[in-house]
Amino acid sequence: MHIRPPGPDHAPLAGAAAIPDSHGLNLFRADPVLARMAALYLPEELAAHLSPHLDRLGALAGGTLDALAAAADRNPPVLHQRNRRGEDAQSVEYHPAYREMERLAFGEFGLAALSHRAGVLGWDAPMPPAAKYLLTYLFVQAEFGLCCPVSMTDSLTRTLRKFGSPELVARYLPALTSQDLDALNQGAMFMTEQGAGSDIAATVVRASPRDDGTWALTGDKWFCSNPDAELAMVLARREDAPGLRGVSLFLLPRTLPDGTPNHHRIVRLKPKLGTRSMASGEVTMNGAVAWMVGEPEAGFRQMADMVNNSRLSNGVRAAGMMRRAVTEALFIAHRRVAFGRRLVEMPLMRRQLLKMTLPMEQARTIVFQTAEALRRADAGEEGAYPLLRILTPLLKFRACRDARKVTGDAMEVRGGCGYIEEWSDARLLRDSHLGSIWEGTSNIVALDVLRAATREGSLPVLRGHVLGLLGNAGALPEAAPALDRAIALAEAAQADPALARQAASALYHVTSAAAMAWEAGRLGMPERLSLARMVLRHRVLPRDPLATDGDEDDARDLLNDPGAQKEENA
Repeated sequence: MHIRPPGPDHAPLAGAAAIPDSHGLNLFRADPVLARMAALYLPEELAAHLSPHLDRLGALAGGTLDALAAAADRNPPVLHQRNRRGEDAQSVEYHPAYREMERLAFGEFGLAALSHRAGVLGWDAPMPPAAKYLLTYLFVQAEFGLCCPVSMTDSLTRTLRKFGSPELVARYLPALTSQDLDALNQGAMFMTEQGAGSDIAATVVRASPRDDGTWALTGDKWFCSNPDAELAMVLARREDAPGLRGVSLFLLPRTLPDGTPNHHRIVRLKPKLGTRSMASGEVTMNGAVAWMVGEPEAGFRQMADMVNNSRLSNGVRAAGMMRRAVTEALFIAHRRVAFGRRLVEMPLMRRQLLKMTLPMEQARTIVFQTAEALRRADAGEEGAYPLLRILTPLLKFRACRDARKVTGDAMEVRGGCGYIEEWSDARLLRDSHLGSIWEGTSNIVALDVLRAATREGSLPVLRGHVLGLLGNAGALPEAAPALDRAIALAEAAQADPALARQAASALYHVTSAAAMAWEAGRLGMPERLSLARMVLRHRVLPRDPLATDGDEDDARDLLNDPGAQKEENA
C-alpha cells in the first residue's frame, strides 16, 4: 500500500494534539466574559473581593474538582439498612470524592450559606443572589449532582426563614448555614408521590396532629433527592382536608430534638441516568414527627417559594453546564487538526460552535437578570416580584431544554472520545436531561409562565423591563415590535394553553436579546450585540430558511481559544 507522505495540506501544526485534553484548565480564566459580567451585575467592591475566590474555584473546577466529580459519578452512594451488629441504623455511604466535594461546596465556598449570613468568604454581610449564582455557575461546570443538595439546603433555609415559627428558625438556622460539615444540616424537599408528581392536589401522604403540637406523617414519597438530609420540607395532607387547601407544609427532621432518630426510612436508592454522585431515594414516613410550617391551608403556596428558588437554581446549573460544554468544544476545535486544518477554521464547525454559544450566552444573561430581580424582590422594590415570577420559569423552561442539545452537540465536536465515560461530555449529557424534569417538567413550567401572567400581572412588568433595557432601541430596533407580538402570544395562550411553550420561548428569546444588547452597551462589547441580533434573527423573526446570513462575520470574536491562558502558563 502506498501512503502519501505529509504534504502542505497535511503537515502537522504547532500545538496541535490528536486528542486534546483540557484537564487543568482554569474555567474562570477560560471564560473572560464572566469576569466582566460579574463586574456589571455586582457592586464594585464585592466583585473585586470575589475575584480571587472565583479564580481559585475556576482552577478547581477545571482540575481537582472535575476529577472528584468523575470519581463520585463512577462510585454512586450505597444504602445500608443495618450496622454490623444487626441493629437498625440506616445510613447512606458516599464515596470519599463526594465528601471532599461537600467540603468544598458547603465548607470552603459556603454556597448554601452566603445568602443568609455574613462571614462567608470573608465578606461582612450576606451576599446578593448574583454572587451565589456566579459561584454556583462555576462549580456546576465540574459537578452537577452535589449542586442539588446545595440548592435545596439554600432554598429550605430561605423558606424556613420566610414562613417558619421563630422557634423553628432559632433551632435550625445555625446548622443550616454552618460551614463546619460536622455541624451542618443539609436540606431536602419531599414532594413527589407515585400518583402526585406536579399534581399537588393529588397528594395522599397524611399528617395527623399529635398531643404535643407536632404532626405524624404516614405514606410514601416516591422521588426524594438527598433523602438522608437532616431536614426536609414535606407536603402532606391534613386528615379529612380535601383539595389543594388540605395540603400543608411540614419540616421533617432526621434526628429529633432529644437526639433519637425520627421514624421515616429510605426504602431504596434510585438507579439514575445522571446525577449518580448524589443519592435519590424512596422514603416511607412511618409516623415520622414533623412541625407544620406557616399557614395550614397555604402549604402549596409556601412550598412554591422553595420550588421557584430551586427552579432558578436549575436554570443556573443548565447555563453552567452549557458553558462547560462550549469551553470543551472550543478547546478541542482550536487544537484538533483534520485535513490539514484546525477544526475551528472549518466553516461548518464554526457554525456549529456558534449555535452552541448562542443559547449558552442567552442563559447566562437571563441568570444574571433573574438574580437581580430576586435581589430587588427581597428588598421589597415595587414590580420586582412579578418580574421575578415570570423570569424564573422562563429561564427554567428554555435553558434546561437548550442544555440537552448543547451538551449533545459538544460531545460531537470531541467525536468518538466524547462518547467515552473517561471524558466529561457523557456526564454532562446525562446530567443535563434532569433539569427539564426536576421541579416541574417543561409543560408544567411553561404553564407556570402563564400563571405568573394571570396571577401576578407579570406581562406588563416584563414589557416595561424589556423596553427599559432597550432604551431608544437604536441598537436593536426589531426587538420592541417582537416583544409586543410575544406578549400578544402569551395573552392568547391564557385562553389556549397549547400555545404555552411557544409563548414562553418567544418571551425568553426577546428578553434575552434585549438584555444582551443592554450588556453590550454597558460593557462596550459589540460581539454581545451581534449575539442579540442573532437571537432575534434565528429564534424570533420570520426568515427564509434558504437565505444565507452573516453569522460568520458576527462570530469572529465569539470563538476565541479558552485554553490560550493554560498554554501561556505552561
